[in-house]
Amino acid sequence: MQLGSTGIWSIELRMADPSEIADTAAELDDLGWGALWFPGLGGGDILADSERLLRATRRLAVAIGVASIWRHPAGEIAVGHARLQETYGRRHVLGLGVSDPAAAHAAGHPYRPRADMGRYLDDLDRAPAPVPPAERLMAALGPRMTELAGQRTAGVHPFMVTPDYTAAARKQLGDGPVIAPYQAVVLERDPAKARAAARDFLGVFLGMDHYARSLLRQGFTERDLAAGGSDRLIDGVVAWGDVDDIGARLRAHHQAGADHVCLHVVGAGPGMPLPQWRELAALTA
Repeated sequence: MQLGSTGIWSIELRMADPSEIADTAAELDDLGWGALWFPGLGGGDILADSERLLRATRRLAVAIGVASIWRHPAGEIAVGHARLQETYGRRHVLGLGVSDPAAAHAAGHPYRPRADMGRYLDDLDRAPAPVPPAERLMAALGPRMTELAGQRTAGVHPFMVTPDYTAAARKQLGDGPVIAPYQAVVLERDPAKARAAARDFLGVFLGMDHYARSLLRQGFTERDLAAGGSDRLIDGVVAWGDVDDIGARLRAHHQAGADHVCLHVVGAGPGMPLPQWRELAALTA
């Protein structure tokens, strides 16, 4: 799995006008980014969205961050992934998530995260065109899911975590498994404006039980999770400031054991944050 050290995570790279997505992806490839990540959102034709990015680029990896196991049957994902790998030079990375109890119940199943993910990985292994463990990652947060990811996938793609979390994951996983954290960033030097932009995006996630539990395990408190997140929490999971400030957070993750960090620009207004991506491309060197 070749992700490079730094990538971009973007909703716009899935949801914007297709021609704009293709043109932007080609430029990002030329700028030196290692991987382009996009979210699973509510399902949809996620493999077609991967292919749009793969077709527009020559070198970088395209990663789903992440596909819900409740919305994408393993057999269909395996067939589509195999075709993309054969067609585009094995640049596709399949990120998988077990989502939350509501998603499982909507699919008519009880929610047993570790067992559910284990069965899905079994199905990928047994598919006519199996997805190799080296080509899949898990959105693991807790220690049991992290353990499973280290045993049966290339590694982990955790959301809303600090460099201290990265260090703990590296200690648990040891050498070898990939750690590729998501990192929200705000290119804004004014603390009040930067934190407001971060809260606008992250506030909804603080009310989701699995993310709240992850943050509590990371040492934050219930008070930190209230009212859109305390300054301490926002500063811990969001990097804000100028490019040098963002670079310092990026280095902190890498020094803690991350192999790759994908940056999600928030607070930039509607549309593609292409000016910010161009500015941040200095961090790919």
